[in-house]
Amino acid sequence: MSQKLAGKVVIVTGASKGIGASIALHFAAEGATVVVNYSSSKEGAERVVGQIKQAGGKAAAVQADMSKPKEIQRLFAETHKLFGKLDILVNNAGFYTISPIEELTPENYYAMFDLNVLGLLLASQEAVKRFGTNGGNIINISSVVSTSSGEANMSLYCASKGAVDAFTRSLARELGPRRIRVNSINPGLIETEGIRATGFLEDEKALAELQKLTCLAPGYGQPKDVAQAAVFLASEDSSWITGESLYVSGGYY
Repeated sequence: MSQKLAGKVVIVTGASKGIGASIALHFAAEGATVVVNYSSSKEGAERVVGQIKQAGGKAAAVQADMSKPKEIQRLFAETHKLFGKLDILVNNAGFYTISPIEELTPENYYAMFDLNVLGLLLASQEAVKRFGTNGGNIINISSVVSTSSGEANMSLYCASKGAVDAFTRSLARELGPRRIRVNSINPGLIETEGIRATGFLEDEKALAELQKLTCLAPGYGQPKDVAQAAVFLASEDSSWITGESLYVSGGYY
């Protein structure tokens, strides 16, 4: 059986754990050479690279804080030095905070939008410079909250992911003539290390409320669910799809 991403070079930002790590592993399993980007968790990134290499794949860990322009430029320069080209960018790096409106500050805003929006924009800009004549592929990891009825105390995060969706649609229109496809994946709640650390998955009342809003039990998915969607959007299986938001949420609404 042929590998869907054989010969492709991909950067996955924020790939030392959670959704990003799963995307990196799934891409490598389909034949891609993967740059595992991380900001602070070198150990986690090297663990992902080790798993890929142990399975016979090719990967390298490259540090860069995706909220800092110079570090973003270095990430892409190092990728080119290591592998000579770039075919796919997965903009996964991001974070969320939970705060009521009264507690939000300008610093909160800049921290959220510098990573979730500006970092994504600058990374996409660097990727476009390096895609070849055959085009390229950008996949943005957004969230179901960008278009849901909203989540209390998460206004900055919801706003940043709404910006990601808008950016995806506009950039798809702009880059389509250059054979560059741009799509987003909008996950619902995914069981990651971060979510487990919050204790939410042990809160029976909260899970019951989540299940009411989600078609599929148990109300939350796994990182592989997002990774499999990313493989689809990165491959020729989706060659006529661009400017779309693919919801991987178990039917959350």
